Amino acid sequence: MSHEILFLSDKQINSLAADSMPDVIHDVERALTLYAEGECLVPDKAVMRWGTTPEDENVYGRINAMGGYLGGEYNMAGIKWIGSGPMNYKKGLPRASVTVILNDPDTKLPLCISDGTKVSAMRTGAAGGCAVKYLARKDASVMTIIGAGAQSRTQLLAALTVRPSIKTVYINDVFFDRAELFAEEQGKLYPQVKIIPVENPEQACRESDIITTVTLANEPIVHEDWIKKGCLMLNMADFEFTYECVKKASKIVVDTWVGIKHRMISTVALMARDGLIKDEDIHAQLGDVISGKKPGRENDDEIIYFNAVGMGIEDLAVVTRGYRKALEQGIGTKLAYWE
Repeated sequence: MSHEILFLSDKQINSLAADSMPDVIHDVERALTLYAEGECLVPDKAVMRWGTTPEDENVYGRINAMGGYLGGEYNMAGIKWIGSGPMNYKKGLPRASVTVILNDPDTKLPLCISDGTKVSAMRTGAAGGCAVKYLARKDASVMTIIGAGAQSRTQLLAALTVRPSIKTVYINDVFFDRAELFAEEQGKLYPQVKIIPVENPEQACRESDIITTVTLANEPIVHEDWIKKGCLMLNMADFEFTYECVKKASKIVVDTWVGIKHRMISTVALMARDGLIKDEDIHAQLGDVISGKKPGRENDDEIIYFNAVGMGIEDLAVVTRGYRKALEQGIGTKLAYWE
């Protein structure tokens, strides 16, 4: 009895599947839709933290295990194993590192081991992009991004992919030099967009049709009086919006409500913990909006709050597409698993 697995390096999986934001957005749309239709298995995310407090996690880091099965045209099982080292930058290393393992849903044997670091960043950006596509104003032209790390770059790419109407982007970070670097770098990539670093995000938010937060905040950054009519709030990470921001929204949309409550780090999750949000207060999971079961934005004045915690099935969708292309094209390294 013998069995081989395919190894895909970062360069290989990126060229096969992760370099194209439109393709990743398609994968994430499909994963969210299949999840909403009950064609997935998504066990709770297992979080292995160093330290004893939430603040410790932002210093010492964590490793998350995100398993799942994705049905439909993907029909693939697997797991995402993601390490997060907040202090890695001091060693010249990226904060996140990701390994994805694909398993045959029939035999359960491993089929592929792939890097998933860029896959993870792109699919998280794509989740924000999907929210912008279905929940932002069609004519959205001003965006504020708070947090100038790796995630801010893919959030911008995804937003511009689905809303080319965006012409002004404000960028804020607790370290202003990072915001300046972001503006310089991204301005060269998107010369059609005015990218402006700001030390204080208040006025930028007040002008914005879309506010995206990608930070490690343990206390809210965005306040309710900064939110104008028609704004889409994208809470893509931790405790970044005040409770009052969420109360101001006419619709609350999430990627996975079960997953958000289990992770218990974002504004809407903490509100549920405190008894201020009930299950019935959630307007929809985004997959239901994508499939047309629930309405997304219904007028230009609606204020909508979106929160995503992320699911391993999104990574599985992207890597599965890359894996099948690799088999077709003879890319990757075959390794003897059983000899």
